[in-house]
Amino acid sequence: MISQNLSDDIAHIATFLVVPTPQAWIDWALENEALMLIDHAHCEKKAASTALGMMYRYVEFPTFLHRLSKLAREELVHFEQVLKIMQKRGIEYGHLTAAHYASELMKMARKEEPWQLVDKLIIGALIEARSCERFAALAPRLDPELQTFYLGLLKSEARHFEIYLRQARDVAPGSIDERINQLRQRENELIQSTSAEFRFHSGVPMDAESSA
Repeated sequence: MISQNLSDDIAHIATFLVVPTPQAWIDWALENEALMLIDHAHCEKKAASTALGMMYRYVEFPTFLHRLSKLAREELVHFEQVLKIMQKRGIEYGHLTAAHYASELMKMARKEEPWQLVDKLIIGALIEARSCERFAALAPRLDPELQTFYLGLLKSEARHFEIYLRQARDVAPGSIDERINQLRQRENELIQSTSAEFRFHSGVPMDAESSA
């Protein structure tokens, strides 16, 4: 089963993701707290950039544009909050190579519209859902400040997941259930695969076996 630390408000994410984050990744994160915060900041900034990019490209959905605008602002607030925590702890924010997680998922996006948008939205939903699940899995094991912060992110990340998934269903000409299953299967493979470097969306350490 997925982490029981998920609150009732986001328990539906467990059903959506199917496969929980392996314990080996959680242990790895706890051993690399500073790196986790640096990459978390990068993830929040990238999430804001992704939302803004969609706003520029897909101008024909006014309701979605409004939701994306709010989503981008929330992601930037989260970015600022992570930076503030890092500064208090003397952690320097710098460049990091990105995990292959998002890029590998995006390789599966189709080229023709509206299916490219549908795939991008499903991938966005998967990323937000996984972020939410990992915040919940980590929070009980962190110090009080980080625990409070990560638990505070759960509802917003769950809401972002719902925004992307709802829009995918709205713009698709038909059912997207089969496509969700295909992309989810790839996501599940990625979080159980091995990674050479720790990142917030990396797989497990190369010398560890998945506990999923």
